[in-house]
Amino acid sequence: MSYFPRDRAWHPPALTPSYKTSVLRAPQQALLSMPTTASEETGPVFGHDLLGPDDNDLIRNFRRAGGEAIGQRIVVYGRVLDETGRPVPGTLLEFWQANAGGRYRHKNEGYRAALDPNFGGCGRTITDERGAYHFRTVKPGAYPWPNGVNDWRPAHIHFSVFGHAFAQRLVTQMYFEGDPMIWQCPIVRTIPDRSAVEQLVAALDRQATIPMDSLAYKFDIVLRGRRSTMFENRMEGN
Repeated sequence: MSYFPRDRAWHPPALTPSYKTSVLRAPQQALLSMPTTASEETGPVFGHDLLGPDDNDLIRNFRRAGGEAIGQRIVVYGRVLDETGRPVPGTLLEFWQANAGGRYRHKNEGYRAALDPNFGGCGRTITDERGAYHFRTVKPGAYPWPNGVNDWRPAHIHFSVFGHAFAQRLVTQMYFEGDPMIWQCPIVRTIPDRSAVEQLVAALDRQATIPMDSLAYKFDIVLRGRRSTMFENRMEGN
């Protein structure tokens, strides 16, 4: 295999009854391990021509004339790396979140918090040659969800990441440093390793704050990495 196998002990098990919807989604049979195919180790390829001028600015990319999103303004930044610590340039990141009151702009949303007419809640960006990315948004609010009688999700931002191959596909969530609700969340509690949870928590970075504008949070993302670099005399992998 040209990619590191996933560590199943690091990731949460598929079946976790305390997270109720996992009961119906979890596989009923034993998992099979299969080598990656050529199609999984090549593509997708994304270009900067896919991006609009405000795609990475959730404060403004859905605003009406003269308006901006309401809430605590923040910058989220970091790098996308493979498991060997090398940057992954040209990675497409898509992100989406609830508004500052904890409500999503979705037709099936059941939370009573108000919608923000100037906040759409989604955006995207592409990493540079250093694997770096950044975007502006407002800090999302916590919200209740129908998992248990009184379950609430901590403030979080969803990420969808496309690396250099489909084998590096990642969907994850980012939480915020210092939030006590992280450790009360039934979804977070499915993760068996505390250090794995801590890797999902963005660190407050006062040095990157924009004065009189935005706090900053640093969140690095690690994708599956190749075992070794390509040798010139083995261009075809022979």
